[in-house]
Amino acid sequence: MSSWIVVLVIVACALYAVAIYNRLITHRNRVRNAWSQIDVQLRRRHDLVPNLVESVKGYMAHERGVIDAIVEARKQAMAAGPDVAARADAENTLGRSLRSLFALTEAIPQLRANENMLSLQEELGSTENRIAFARQHYNDSVMQYNTALESVPSNIVAGIFGFRSETLFAAEETERQPVLVKF
Repeated sequence: MSSWIVVLVIVACALYAVAIYNRLITHRNRVRNAWSQIDVQLRRRHDLVPNLVESVKGYMAHERGVIDAIVEARKQAMAAGPDVAARADAENTLGRSLRSLFALTEAIPQLRANENMLSLQEELGSTENRIAFARQHYNDSVMQYNTALESVPSNIVAGIFGFRSETLFAAEETERQPVLVKF
C-alpha cells in the first residue's frame, strides 16, 4: 500500500512539473509574439522614414545634419538585431532624431502646409502610438514571464530546462514626455 502512495506522489509531482513547464512555454511564446508585434511596427516606421526624408530635403537644405542623423539612426535601428536592449537604444535614437526633425519643420511654413508632409507626420504619429501599445503589451508579457521564472516552484523547473529571463523594452525619458505638434 505504501508503495502505491509513493508512486502516486511521484506521478503527481511529475504532472505538476509538466504543467509548470507548459505554463512557462506559454509565457515565453507570448513574449516572442509580443516582440514580433513591436518588430512589425518598427519596420513600418523604418519604411516611412525615407519618404519623410525625401519630403523635407528640398525645404531643409541648410539642415542637412538633421536629415543625415535620421538616415544614420534608421540604418542603425535596422541593423540592431534581436537584442532587445540594443534595439531599444537604436530605436530611441531614431525617435529623438524624428522629434528634432518635427521641431525644425515647425519653423518652415511651406513644410507645415505641404500635404505630403502632413500625411507623413500623421502616419508616423499613428505608428508611434502603435509602437507604444506594442511595447506596453511586450513589457506586460515579459513581466508575467519573468515573474513566473522567479516564482517557486517554477524557478526550479525553469532552471532545469534552461529558461532565461527577458529584457524589457524601455522607453527613454524624453519619450515619456508628450510631443506637441502644431499645424
